[in-house]
Amino acid sequence: MEDKKILCVGLVCLDIINVVDKYPEEDTDSRCLSQRWQRGGNASNSCTVLSLLGAPCAFMGSLATGPVADFIVGDFTKRAVDISGVAWQAEGETPCACCVVCPASGSRTVVLSDTNLPDVTAADFSKADLRQFKWIHWEGRNAAEQVKMIRQVKLYNDSLPQQRRITVSVEIEKTREPLYQLFPHGDVVFISKDVAKHFGFHSAAAALSGLYSRVKEGAVLICAWAEDGADALGPDGQVVHSDAFPPEALVDTLGAGDTFNAAVILTLSNGGSLQDALTFGCQVAGRKCGIQGYDGIVGK
Repeated sequence: MEDKKILCVGLVCLDIINVVDKYPEEDTDSRCLSQRWQRGGNASNSCTVLSLLGAPCAFMGSLATGPVADFIVGDFTKRAVDISGVAWQAEGETPCACCVVCPASGSRTVVLSDTNLPDVTAADFSKADLRQFKWIHWEGRNAAEQVKMIRQVKLYNDSLPQQRRITVSVEIEKTREPLYQLFPHGDVVFISKDVAKHFGFHSAAAALSGLYSRVKEGAVLICAWAEDGADALGPDGQVVHSDAFPPEALVDTLGAGDTFNAAVILTLSNGGSLQDALTFGCQVAGRKCGIQGYDGIVGK
């Protein structure tokens, strides 16, 4: 029987990446060492990593028509990511992110061009065949609609034995109040360093202890903290930690968090322990920071 897929729901955009030898100074002209187009967006990036790691996966999100969309669709196909669940929108512009990456300093600056393209709605999601999936991950965006989607999954799960139910994970990355309603709806909840700091915490472990009351009973709360690694807290009350695995040379941190999430989800979805998931997440994210793009995250 074919393996069930991991579905990621959220944003896909076009990243236009300019690589420079030093960060541009104000009111100066600078030449970039290289420029490339790359499919981006949190959920989209996680799909790329899942596929490269060998997991059957699918993406659901909004996509306009036109040359940029053609590039994105072609890249999904190249990466073997199923997009049959994409909520196609005939009108609107595909979001673009202009990224300046400086390997010498390890910095990246992203300017995102917002568009009028709507996010996936609960009505869009209701058309998905949930029987295909073993895990569904939501990148926190239009949270009120996403809560409705998760409730659809809960209703579906209620009719199934525990071992056949879909696991739900959510990512709360941005410091926007509406996103915090997602806390009690994930079996696994990822929070960013920015969100932790927004709540006044100065370490991953402190954030987990302080915010765990917001998640539902039995859930796992995870927080990555860049060069300090990542921590997780589950229902047993024990904080699990993994150190970071920095590359020999820092090349490109764009998408490192999405890479971490994907590697953690893959490990947990295959029955791995929380410790193994955190360690693998940090290892793969570290490997990604040592390369441009994603080709090369698999292997030594």
